[in-house]
Amino acid sequence: MQHFTPVIVAVFFAALVVALTAVARRLPIPSPILQVVAGLGIALVPGIAIPELEPNVVFFVFLPPILWAAAYFTPLREFKANIRPIGSLAVALVLVTSAAVALVARMLVPGMPWAVAIALGAIVSPPDAVAAAAIVSRLPVPRRVTVILEGESLVNDASALILYRTAVAAAVTGAFSWGESIVRFFIDAGVGTLIGLLVGWLIVRASRWTKDALAETLLTLTGPYLAWTVAESLHVSAVLACVAGGLFLGQQLSTAVSPMSRLQTRTVWDLVVFLLNAVIFLVLGAEFGAMLRTVSHETLGFALRTGLIVGVVAIVVRLLWVPIWTVLPRELNRRARREQPPPRGKSVFLIGWTSMRGIVSLASALSLPRLLGNGEPFPYRTEIVLIAMCVILMTLVVQGLTLAPIIRAFHFPAEQTQLEEEALARREALRRGAEALEDMSREPWVDRRDVDWLRTELRDRARLSEHHGGGPAARRRLRAGMIRAERRILIRLRNEGAISDEVLRELEQELDLEAIRAGAGDTR
Repeated sequence: MQHFTPVIVAVFFAALVVALTAVARRLPIPSPILQVVAGLGIALVPGIAIPELEPNVVFFVFLPPILWAAAYFTPLREFKANIRPIGSLAVALVLVTSAAVALVARMLVPGMPWAVAIALGAIVSPPDAVAAAAIVSRLPVPRRVTVILEGESLVNDASALILYRTAVAAAVTGAFSWGESIVRFFIDAGVGTLIGLLVGWLIVRASRWTKDALAETLLTLTGPYLAWTVAESLHVSAVLACVAGGLFLGQQLSTAVSPMSRLQTRTVWDLVVFLLNAVIFLVLGAEFGAMLRTVSHETLGFALRTGLIVGVVAIVVRLLWVPIWTVLPRELNRRARREQPPPRGKSVFLIGWTSMRGIVSLASALSLPRLLGNGEPFPYRTEIVLIAMCVILMTLVVQGLTLAPIIRAFHFPAEQTQLEEEALARREALRRGAEALEDMSREPWVDRRDVDWLRTELRDRARLSEHHGGGPAARRRLRAGMIRAERRILIRLRNEGAISDEVLRELEQELDLEAIRAGAGDTR
């Protein structure tokens, strides 16, 4: 029976994920919080042993596909337009928060070395991509706020992990160089980005060569793991490798694969990301529960008190940083004041308040070495792990539970830009489809009845099965040409900045479904 234990555990977790998701939809509680509580409850059940989580498992199994998927669905146009606020949060705020936490940690624990204190700051400084997406994505948040938060969560892990590894190396070896660390940061970021772009390019080339939906879906699933493995083997930023690869693939996949492949890939990725997100929060709660059973009450009390203070510091630093960095550049730059609309106080506060920590902070804490270079125990390792867990739970519960009421109280106006862009895209796609139909109607293989029928279909999008023309093969060929033309004009509109990636994907999915219904599922 013990041979079936992993299978039984997997089935149990899958059933628990489904049940928690169903319950979360009926309660005003974000599903990540319920999942953390469920994991904590499992760990506290007598007789259940929770193995210590291997940090490499988190970094390799969970993080690459989640970062890759988040980058893939990030609208590149909006990402570029908001690169300044994203950079201020993902790089500058990570450094400022790490320094503030390190200073407070040294005040609370005078014996903690500076390198260890900075490592603690790097652990708790980056808000988590999984937590932010899992909670904010279901709420009526302004599009620009969502883009900034998603963009921040894509990049901040890289800056935090680089700072973390530098601080840990300084703690272990006793040597540290600011100049070397700064140079290393840019090298890690640059080389990691190039690796991600190369992996994305290889996936696109291979997809165009295979022309098989299953193979193309498998290629997209292996991409993040390939990018992560190559970057880690070269000791550069694996996070940015996955982000760059996902962004590149999101821009190129529309022309590289068939409609069937896009629909299948989207479905598979939705399922994978959903399961990984759910399991991450279950594991997070279980690991915290396991730690509670192994440490002394004195150590636990000290860590919880310190974690509460550190969590408050991290939240307050962000709440101060966001409005200052939003207002100050506008005051110093006259051109920015003329070209950019004044910031909205509600949006600024929402960005400052949305800073839940998650699995990256936990994995970083657990990956702290147990021994220094001289063989002595790593200072305050157990306390740091507990402090990180306390900050994670505090931000998830306090900020996660208050986000929905705050957003509802703010009464953000409905977004009109996306609706206008969608209307433009539909008009242009239909116009280009009609032009393509007229061009192809002169071909010798065309039956006039099919042309007339498709002209009618362009007006009302009637189902193809309602008419029988000169032959299904010719009709499929006509419809495939029209869909190809419509998709190309949508891609051109996206590339010119007239519509967003989100509008492109929404209308492209409709065209893909239409192509499959018309028997033109291999249209590229």
